[in-house]
Amino acid sequence: MSEPVQVSITDHIAQVTLNRPDKANAVNLAMFDALGAAGRELAENRAVRAVVLTGAGDNFCAGIDVSLFTDKQFAIDSKSLSPLPGSIANRFQAAAYTWRQLPVPVICAIRGVAFGAGLQIAMGADLRYARADSSLSIMEVKWGLIPDMAITTTVRDLLALDRAKEMAWSGRVVGGEEASHLGLVTTLHDDPQAAAMETARSICVKSPDAIRSVKRLLNTAWRLSDAEALALEAELQLGVLGKKNQIEAAMANMQKRSPEFDD
Repeated sequence: MSEPVQVSITDHIAQVTLNRPDKANAVNLAMFDALGAAGRELAENRAVRAVVLTGAGDNFCAGIDVSLFTDKQFAIDSKSLSPLPGSIANRFQAAAYTWRQLPVPVICAIRGVAFGAGLQIAMGADLRYARADSSLSIMEVKWGLIPDMAITTTVRDLLALDRAKEMAWSGRVVGGEEASHLGLVTTLHDDPQAAAMETARSICVKSPDAIRSVKRLLNTAWRLSDAEALALEAELQLGVLGKKNQIEAAMANMQKRSPEFDD
């Protein structure tokens, strides 16, 4: 049996692939757990400088596998929705929130559909590249559910509150063009995966210390007070200034050569 999530690492780029193409990569219990585990493992790998998140086949993810609704192992109670050990996210939230927690940039490539759970997983990424003919939806209301895979932490800085309410209440499907206009999609590309890999490669030739600190700074400071945000800028700058990778970045630029960074 194929792994529900495949992870490969080449030249500092981890490619994470939702791997149930025959089911349009619908999320079952094994995939929920595999996504969270992949994020935790990559977070510990200092050689990884960027992640490309994608789906096998013609779709990113069609949402939750509806067969779970008749699966006796899929019993939802307060215990199953409690945070995982050492985390603020539960088993299901972790599949999406793990990409926000990852210290390196995560770029999601969307083809076909990104519905329900699939959209929420994509929202955990830092950037989302999609085809114009892709389809996206906050679809949980169709099944009498609420979107509960960390969407309140990932979409709040992308969608206006009324837009989020309208999409979550209606469950309507938006195309790539509208998703880009709304802010759900960063940019549109004919080949989102190739574009994501190109961006990942451009990230990997920058100082990994600076890249990681930028993600921490913007994710954390966005909702801090001005004083707290400015203090965090100073704290993180002191953490990179004058260190080996910062000096290498400066010297490589002055000497007009490719830098060699330490992981």
